[in-house]
Amino acid sequence: MTGLETIAGLGAIADRYDAFLIDQFGVLRDGRGPYPGAAETLVRLKDAGKRIVILSNSGKRSAENDRRLVDIGFAAGSWDWFLTSGEVAWQILKRDDAGSTGTPRRCLLISRDNDLSPIKGLDLERTGSGADADVVLLSASEGDVHPLSHYEALLAPAAKRGIPCLCTNPDKVMLTKTGTAFGAGRIAELYEELGGRVRWIGKPFADIYAAALDFLGHPDPARVCAIGDSIEHDIAGAASAGLHSVLVTTGILDHASDEERRKLFAEHGASPDFILPKFLW
Repeated sequence: MTGLETIAGLGAIADRYDAFLIDQFGVLRDGRGPYPGAAETLVRLKDAGKRIVILSNSGKRSAENDRRLVDIGFAAGSWDWFLTSGEVAWQILKRDDAGSTGTPRRCLLISRDNDLSPIKGLDLERTGSGADADVVLLSASEGDVHPLSHYEALLAPAAKRGIPCLCTNPDKVMLTKTGTAFGAGRIAELYEELGGRVRWIGKPFADIYAAALDFLGHPDPARVCAIGDSIEHDIAGAASAGLHSVLVTTGILDHASDEERRKLFAEHGASPDFILPKFLW
């Protein structure tokens, strides 16, 4: 499909697709709670017989995000799977464990609110120092609490030693209760600037789309539509996976002008098929 069409609601295009990959933050909710009408729209989409995967650059595992969405007011059962980059990374690390010698690897975990779920059930021992880490896992940012220099001090010893890093949340900007702050993706960029190597997991990278499409039974890509608020992550990721896409102009692009969005389309080499002002039916 070519061109760029503004639609008033999802009802205008729902019949064109069998499945939707829907971003969480910036589409369904912000840092405070659900956007008005988002929960009801998700239910209507599900009632229309669509397969729905919520696709999130969250460093937390799928089940925890699933519970949290219900807790803040979304209807249980109005999506088929909540797939996170954290879940994809956990599965990768689990496979790595299967080939290990049995000695736990030391992991420098960068998370939010001291969340340990990204390494729970893995043969990893948490360390607070990059000086003795065997692997670095960037699952979240507290960029609204700590300056970037805080992370530089933690990560520089690991980067200097060539320790591999997995970034399970590539978002460089995140939404918080007080506005935007730098995300885990910016911390991963810092790690590369310090000389370290990073494996990026999540949108727009291939692993998370492969997992979602595998879950859906490998449908015709032309019948799958991704919905997101980030051109760099959601729209570019959908294009790389051969999917159609909808850009919702809430979230991180809430105040962007048409011209600013056009520049981002050019910068990231991807344009959405549709523009949607808000996630409404």
